[in-house]
Amino acid sequence: MRDEPDKLSRRLLALDAAVLAISSDLSLSETLQRIVTAAAELVDARYGALGVPNTSGEMLVEFVTTGLTPEEEARIGARPRGHGILGVILHEGRSLRLADLRRHPRSVGFPPHHPPMKSFLGVPIRYKGKLLGNLYLTDKRSAPEFTEDDQYIIELLAAHAGIAIENARLYEKVQQLRVLEERQRIGMDLHDGVIQSIYAVGLNLELVNSLLNDGEIQEARDRVHRAIDALNATIRDIRAYILDLRPRLFDGNNLVSGLERLLTEFKANTLMNVEFSAEPSADKALSIEERRVLFHIAQEALSNTARHSRASQVEVKLLEHPDSIELSLRDNGRGFQLDAIEQRVGHGLRNMHERILAVGGKCSVYSEAGQGTEVVARVPRLARTNT
Repeated sequence: MRDEPDKLSRRLLALDAAVLAISSDLSLSETLQRIVTAAAELVDARYGALGVPNTSGEMLVEFVTTGLTPEEEARIGARPRGHGILGVILHEGRSLRLADLRRHPRSVGFPPHHPPMKSFLGVPIRYKGKLLGNLYLTDKRSAPEFTEDDQYIIELLAAHAGIAIENARLYEKVQQLRVLEERQRIGMDLHDGVIQSIYAVGLNLELVNSLLNDGEIQEARDRVHRAIDALNATIRDIRAYILDLRPRLFDGNNLVSGLERLLTEFKANTLMNVEFSAEPSADKALSIEERRVLFHIAQEALSNTARHSRASQVEVKLLEHPDSIELSLRDNGRGFQLDAIEQRVGHGLRNMHERILAVGGKCSVYSEAGQGTEVVARVPRLARTNT
């Protein structure tokens, strides 16, 4: 029996909210968790799971659940691999609705410490004909079994879930390619910079030994001092790479404190003088996503400064304007000509532009040879409820 029109409308509105929720994150693990949680809520299921098959589609390699506590999951032990009733959905690729899953001929029972389950609804998740996963829902709380309308709603959700999963996977692949590209760039930079510097120090010290043998003590001392200076410069370069590679987590809740921590670490690793000023009201006018974007732009700009600018000072400001929030980072380094920018620096600038565009903002870079560099990121100040 189909739901009454008003009830069906409410459920479709709930489905719309669920689709927005599962599409709002590009992390694959978070997307899978949101899908199964949304599915269980839509049909009032006590338990839910999302199984992801291997490339051959023969068995499940991931199994994300909702409704079980971590302690309950630990007591159950190994995750299902797609046998029994779960295998029916996995291998036949069609929806299955049962009043009592224990009575199905393919039922193989439950392992020790598994909670009892009775009513069952299983729906495959597909994208362009490819099976991406299966939704399993059990124990409808408000009725003895799942209905035809429950199956209809979950099948609609599954269609959107397929797109969300595919997008999350594509995003992860892009991120992996970026990591590989960055590793290659860093390897080239290390070879051309740090390794060559250390090699030069070694040659210099070999010459010192010859000078000492010839009795040229003062020249030997001068070369030792130059070697020490070169090693200190190399140490600063290595620290700059460590600063660039170490991941920093930012939850988006307070940009000012996040920038303070970032700049404290930057100063410790680069030994540059850092000046930071911020208007607290500017942080409050930003959304969580805008704070994240500005934080990552600061990371990118500071990374470029550490590796390329040869600066001794950086000034960072977070300002509030009537129509925008502005983050600026200015160094007193050697600067560069924008039309002749090196590719490795350009990659960082490209990242900054892409990030700010995603929140409707703009990023500008000002630099001239010998005049330092300034990065200015602005996001529009919109009428909204602060997050």
